Amino acid sequence: MPTTPQLSMALLTFSAEDPGSWQHILDRAKAADAAGVDRLVVSDHVVYGENLEAYGRPELGGAAGGKQPTGPDGHWLEPITVLSVLAGVTTQIRLGTNIVIAALRRPVVLAKTLSTLDVLSDGRVDLGVGVGWQKEEYEAAGLQFEGRGRLLDHSLSVMQTLWREQRASFSDDLLQFDAIHQMPKPRQAGGVPIWVSGTINPRVIKRIARFGSGWIPWGPSAKEVATAIAQMREGVAATGRDPSDIQVVGNLPSVRGSDGKVDIDRSFDAVPALVAAGVTDIRAGLSAPDDAGAAREYFAEVVGKFRTVVGRK
Repeated sequence: MPTTPQLSMALLTFSAEDPGSWQHILDRAKAADAAGVDRLVVSDHVVYGENLEAYGRPELGGAAGGKQPTGPDGHWLEPITVLSVLAGVTTQIRLGTNIVIAALRRPVVLAKTLSTLDVLSDGRVDLGVGVGWQKEEYEAAGLQFEGRGRLLDHSLSVMQTLWREQRASFSDDLLQFDAIHQMPKPRQAGGVPIWVSGTINPRVIKRIARFGSGWIPWGPSAKEVATAIAQMREGVAATGRDPSDIQVVGNLPSVRGSDGKVDIDRSFDAVPALVAAGVTDIRAGLSAPDDAGAAREYFAEVVGKFRTVVGRK
């Protein structure tokens, strides 16, 4: 677990309409990198069906009362491709998914793609994964929506096998291979770190314990993160794993001033409590100016204030 908390932000790589150009996401990533933001994350949808109200159903994996930010014809960039481009225009910021629906991709190909990206980015990749909420997305990929958690576990197991074994062998009821070689391995020892997303339940606990370098709380767990972290640690410890090295994302509430803009100082008042609860990755909603130079100044100010609050130099 990091000795000091990190500051992360989501990069919006989707749009309700065609923006004409996506240069703004590259400019924002470069500004965040130059200012010292610790991590950028991007989200994932491969296709959409037309039953978008399913996002508001927690029993399907959605968020209670939630609403998708676009309609079915919204423009969503593929996250691994985006991170590959960002790796070429940044030098130090970590690059992650929040989340990628890993089971939609063949695991041997996804393992190779992420290994390549980790090598070319000099070990800056984090893989946030989840099961998703949309049945149509699985159907379009020729997969069963029911049992998607099992598909995710299978994918993660295959990828970690390929990342960690020089002469890899694997066998379950979905896939068997023996004496398989896949190079290069990821730059990071043990493979690309996996951040498991989900609310507290036995399946997610088991997934975190087996695969997770980090946890991305979802639903009720994200809203009551202090309680959820304690539950996660208790559950992981019961599996025999020490939970002390598991990183945790916590969303920073945005406090707005009378002008409607995010008040950074007042928003950061919530940071000490999050850190005390065990959050290691503070995810902030940062509304940077569109101008690249002004964005760099804004991010630098935010990073400076954050490091003062958490005692980082």
